[in-house]
Amino acid sequence: MYEPYPSGGQTPEPQRPGPPPPPVVNAVRLMYAGAVLTAVVLVVSLLTVASIRTAVHNAYPSYSASKVRAAATAVVAIDVFIQVITIGFWLWMAVANKAGKSWARIISTVLFGLNTLFVLLSFVRPHASLGSVLDLVIWLVGLFVVILLWRKESSGYFAPGPS
Repeated sequence: MYEPYPSGGQTPEPQRPGPPPPPVVNAVRLMYAGAVLTAVVLVVSLLTVASIRTAVHNAYPSYSASKVRAAATAVVAIDVFIQVITIGFWLWMAVANKAGKSWARIISTVLFGLNTLFVLLSFVRPHASLGSVLDLVIWLVGLFVVILLWRKESSGYFAPGPS
């Protein structure tokens, strides 16, 4: 009897049980919304340089005008860098969670924890008040994302398996 020679010995990757459940779909939508809101924060940061200068001046009245300008520029530059990376994380996590990657739910939760720390730390540095409101809105989006990803209906979709 003839049997074909086995090829490569690789087993096919198991398929996910179908489309993502509604909580995962909603979490992914919120992640895209988080990316958009972060882009808004980026634009606001660039448009509110004058108010950041005022906040720096109020926080450090002994600074000279050039030192205030340099500090405000540094705050904006760091903020832009962080916001661009954050947008990338939102998009990456949206794609990975939609695909049902079990690690993505964990990383999303860790990133939410880091965001919580950054939001708390933002209250001790000079900032524009509009930026703080937007930071809190983004934090709330992240909170809802984490809650949705860890709901019982979502757990079957993120069952451990090859990722």
